Amino acid sequence: MMPRRSLEWVTTAFAVGVALNMDRVPAWIPVLAFGFVLWRLLASALPVRLPGTLTRSALALLLVAVVLIRFRTLNGLSAGTALLVLMGGIKLLETRAQRDQYIMVGASLFLLLAACLDRQELLRSPLYLLHAWLCCTALGVVAHANSSGSDPRPIGPPSAPIFGNHAAMTLAARTLLYAAPLAVALFLFFPRVPGAFWAVPRSSVARTGLSDTMTPGSITELTTSYDVAFRARFQGAAPPPEERYWRGPVLHEFDGYTWRRGPGGPYRMQPLEYLGPVYRYQVSLEPSSQRWWFSLDTAKAAPNTRVLFTYDYQLIAADPVTEVTTYTAASHTRTRATGELSGLGRIRETALPHGRNPQTLDLARKLRADSRSDSAFVAAALELLRTGGFQYSLTPPALGPDSTDDFLFKTRTGFCGHFASAFVALMRAGGLPARVVTGYLGGEWNPIGQYFIVRQSDAHSWAEVWIEGQGWRRVDPTAVVAPERLRRSILDLLPDAVSAPARFVWSRPWLNGVLERWDALNAWWNDRVVRFSYDDQLRVLERLGFDAPGASQLGWAFASALLVWLSWVAWQLGHRPRRIRPDRLARAYARLCHKLMRAGVERQPSQGPLAYAGTIDRLRPDLAGAVRPLLLRYAELRFGPPRPSGQAADLTGLERDVARLKLAPSTETRRR
Repeated sequence: MMPRRSLEWVTTAFAVGVALNMDRVPAWIPVLAFGFVLWRLLASALPVRLPGTLTRSALALLLVAVVLIRFRTLNGLSAGTALLVLMGGIKLLETRAQRDQYIMVGASLFLLLAACLDRQELLRSPLYLLHAWLCCTALGVVAHANSSGSDPRPIGPPSAPIFGNHAAMTLAARTLLYAAPLAVALFLFFPRVPGAFWAVPRSSVARTGLSDTMTPGSITELTTSYDVAFRARFQGAAPPPEERYWRGPVLHEFDGYTWRRGPGGPYRMQPLEYLGPVYRYQVSLEPSSQRWWFSLDTAKAAPNTRVLFTYDYQLIAADPVTEVTTYTAASHTRTRATGELSGLGRIRETALPHGRNPQTLDLARKLRADSRSDSAFVAAALELLRTGGFQYSLTPPALGPDSTDDFLFKTRTGFCGHFASAFVALMRAGGLPARVVTGYLGGEWNPIGQYFIVRQSDAHSWAEVWIEGQGWRRVDPTAVVAPERLRRSILDLLPDAVSAPARFVWSRPWLNGVLERWDALNAWWNDRVVRFSYDDQLRVLERLGFDAPGASQLGWAFASALLVWLSWVAWQLGHRPRRIRPDRLARAYARLCHKLMRAGVERQPSQGPLAYAGTIDRLRPDLAGAVRPLLLRYAELRFGPPRPSGQAADLTGLERDVARLKLAPSTETRRR
C-alpha cells in the first residue's frame, strides 16, 4: 500500500508539471489530467475503485488515437507534451509501488523540460525552479517513506532524525544549491555547437503583426495594441525621428480596395548608391509567426544566409518567426538608384483595376496635365492632401468598394493606410510607378536598456514613387496631413483611440518607468542567457585571459570547473555531521515492529513500546502473550536504569527471541 504522504507529493509534482504546459496543449488535456489526479487522491482516502488493467489499456489506446487525430503526428513538442500529460495521468491511476512513484516523478521532470524548451521567459524562470525543487522534494519523500514500510520516519534511538516534509524540502533545496555551480559551469564552458541537436517544432498560431495585405483601416487595428514588435539598439548615434522608418512588407497589387504583395517581381533589384551616414544596429524581433524581418529603411544586405533580400529591399526569412530572433544589420536612410526601371517593372507598378475608382482616375489625369515633371506631380498630390480638408483619425467612416473615390471625395478622414493607398492610386493613375510600403515608424526610447522599443501601435504605411534619376523615393502622405506623426507616437496624438490598458500605462509615468525597467531586464535575459552562444563563450574565455580561445580551451575550462566543483562537494560532504546509526537495541526493536506490521498491527509514529503493547492487546489478543514480554523488555533496556553487569546478556537474549518470533498474519493481511 502506497503511503499517503508520498502519493500527495507525487501527484502535486505531476499536477504542477501539467499546469506549466497548459498554454501549449488543448484545454481538454489538462482538464482530463487533473481529473486523473483527483481520482487517484480520492481512491487513497475513500472506498473509490481505480480502473483495472484492461480499462487502463483501452483508455491509453483511445487517448493516443485522439492525440494523433488532433495533431496529425505524435512527434514534436506540442504533440509529445500532450501525449506525456495523458499517459502520465493514466500511469498515476496504477501507482502502487515505489517504482511507480519514481516513474511519476520522472514524468513530472520531463514535463518541466518540455515547458523549458517551449518558453524561456524571465517571468517563467522562478516557476521552473520551483517545480524542480518540488520534484526533488517528492523524490526525497518517496525514497524515505518507502524505506521502512508505510512509516516515513525511521525507527531508532531517540536521537535519530525524523525525515518529515520539512526535512525533505530542505534536502531538495540543498541538493539544488549543490548543483547550481555545476549548472553555471555547463552554461559558461560546455562547448555549444551551432544550431541544435534536435529540431523543436514551434506553434503556428498567428500573433499580432503586419501581413502581406492591407485594406484601408487594417493597420488601424494594430494601433490599439501595446505589444512589442521588436527592439532596436544602435551602435552609435540613432537617426532622427523623421528618418526612423522600419521597412516591412511591400505591396504591389491593388484590386480597388485591398493592396497585396503578390508573387515575386518581374525585375531585378535596382542597384543603389548609398548616401549619408550608415547606421548599424541590432534588432530583437518578437514572435509573429510571419517571415518578415524589419530593417531601417533601406538595408544594405541580408543579415543572415537564411534571409532573402528581395528586389523591393525587403527582408524575408526562410522560416516564420516563432521565437525571439536577434540579428545585426546596416542601413542608409537616403539612397539613389543607379539603374533604370525595367519595362515590366513599370507595367507592374502602374497597374490599376479596370473600371474601379473613376473619380480618382479623372483627378490624377488633371493633376498630371498641370504638372511639368514627375516631382511636380508628386508635389501636387501632396498639396491636395494638405489643403483639401483631410483629417487624421483612427476611427474613420467605412469605405465602399471604390475605396479611393470614397476617401478622396466623401469621407476625407483616415489613417496612414487610407492616405498611402489613395496617394499610390493617384500616382499610378497619372502614369508614375508607385507602391505601398508597410512597417513601423518611430520607437519609444528605453533609457534603462539604451534601446528603442517599437510597438504594434507604431505600425505605419507610406508610399514609394519612382523618379527618373533618383530611383525609388519615399513619400509619406500622412506627414502632410499630420506632420507631428513623424516625431510623436500614436499615444501622443490620439490617446483615446488606443486600447484602455495602453492609455492607463501611458498616462502614469511611474508605471511606465516600472515597465521600462522590466522590459530592460527581459531584454538582458534574452540577450545574455537565452541566446548565449558559442561566440559568447569564447568572449568569456577572452576576459579570463585566454588568447585566441577555441573549443579545446572551452573543454579545458569546463574540466577545470568540474574538478573544482567535485572537490567542493567532497569537502562539503566530508564536513557534514554523520547520521547516528541505530544501535543493536534499536535494530532489534525495528525488526520486532516490522514483524508486527506484517501481522497486521502497525505502530503509529507517536506510540512508545508500552502504548504499542496496549494496541496489540486490543487488536490481536492472540499475539499478546508472545509479544508483550518482548516490548516490556525493550522498554526496560531502553528507558530503565542501567545494569552494566547484565546489559549485554539481556540485549543478546532480546535479539535471539525477536529472531525466533513467528507471527501469523491477520485475515485482512492474508486477503491482501
